[in-house]
Formats: sequence, C-alpha cells, structure tokens
Amino acid sequence: MTEPISPRVALDRVSKLFAGRRALDRVSLAIEPGEFVAVIGRSGAGKTTFLRCLTRALPVTDGTIRFGDEDLAGLSGRAIREHRGRVGMIYQQFNLVKRLRVIDNVLVGRLPHLSGRARWVSLLRAFPRADRDIATRCLDHVGLCERAWQRTDTLSGGEQQRVAIAKILAQEPRIILGDEPVASLDVANGAMVMDTLRRVASSAGVTVITTLHHVEYARSYADRVVGFREGQVVFDGKAVDLTDAAVAEIFGETRAQGDAGELVSAAEPQWAAS
Repeated sequence: MTEPISPRVALDRVSKLFAGRRALDRVSLAIEPGEFVAVIGRSGAGKTTFLRCLTRALPVTDGTIRFGDEDLAGLSGRAIREHRGRVGMIYQQFNLVKRLRVIDNVLVGRLPHLSGRARWVSLLRAFPRADRDIATRCLDHVGLCERAWQRTDTLSGGEQQRVAIAKILAQEPRIILGDEPVASLDVANGAMVMDTLRRVASSAGVTVITTLHHVEYARSYADRVVGFREGQVVFDGKAVDLTDAAVAEIFGETRAQGDAGELVSAAEPQWAAS
C-alpha cells in the first residue's frame, strides 16, 4: 500500500441553509488521509448536501471546509474547477455514455489533465498514448481489461459501476466521493462494487467518503461511519462500533420492549430494507 495522497479534510461548524431550513447544522468533522468513510442516514438528513459542499458545488452558509491548507470558501473561477478536477465523484446511475466503448468512457476521466488543442483532439477519441495506457491500467484495477472494446451498454449494472470507478481512477483524484454508488444494484453486484472500491482506494491511499443506503455495507467495508440526522452528526465512530442501538438513533426508529425483554422494532426500519 502506498502512502496516502489525499489531504486532510476538516469541517468546522459548517451549516447550509435552504430557505431558512438547515440542511447541515454546525457540522464539525476531521477526515484523515486514506480513510474509508461511510455516511448514513434517512433521506433528507443532509448526506448529499454534505457531499456537494465538499465538491464546492454548494457554498456553505456558515463555517469552513478545508482540504489540507486550502479553504474552499476562498475558491473562485478556475480554482473551483481545479478543485473539482481533484475530487472524483461516483454516482448511483453510473454517469457513463452508454453507446461509447468502455475504454472511451474511462478516457473521459483524463479530460481534466488536458487543455487547449489536446482537449479538442480528445473529442475525436484521439487521446495521447500515455492517457490510453493510464485508462488501460485503471480498467485492470477494476478487473475489466477484457471488456475495454465493448459498448458500455452491453455490460451488467455492476460492471458499469466498476467502469465508472475506473473512470474516476483515470482522473487521478486526491479524494473520491460516492453518492449512493450501489443503491441501484442487487446485493451480489453491490458487494462486488464495494469490494472493488475498497481495494483500489486502499492500494492508492485515496480517501473515500460515500453515502450508503445499506447499513451492512457500511459495517463491512468502512473504516469509519458518520451518521446524519436532521443535518447534524449523531454518530461518528468505527464501523465495528455501529450497534443496532446506534443505527436506531441515526434513523430515528421508535423501539418497544418485547415480551421477552428484548428490543424489537415498532416498525420495519428503513435501513433494514433491501
């Protein structure tokens, strides 16, 4: 494993308001280089807003976010674009051009490294040999080299998400963010994608921060879990310390005593649904 290349990410009393409503409410966190962090919580708890603030797609209302020594609030114009080029984003719906070949989708990740004439040439799929070599290595990392020349829409959902990971790796990001990257996949494909993301991120020493719908994925793959409820962090600890009681607190589940004295759910928890 290489030394982490990611910066330390520090949030200090960060709030984000929409029409007077606090989507984030005085959030303070420090995420160390190379950590794999799962973010969980109900819909509307603030998870996606948190990610969008990290990319600087949304400016914070109050507080500060720092990537290493860089204060995101001070970025503008080209500096914002450069920051986003250093942040890899994996989405639930893959964010691929289905009619293109797999290798061409991965090469899209090289665009932030090209400028001027080179970028125009890339639109004709005439990427430099060095970029093609990088794309091939990234496909090898996710186990899909043999699919490089296939149309992307001939792959399964799990394979397409692995192509999306390869594209992000080709971008050579300093941090990877995931917005429910396995929510649209079945359990087997979801586990394969999480295995891939965990392995390639660990080998590169890159920080991963991903929102997850399934609590068991957070327990199985994350170093650390952050639980949001109504814009606030209500849990921040090691994945092994994420007890059922902690999950109930994060998701606001009401619980009642069963006849035998054990805790039973008053309604099927949202986090338990497949």
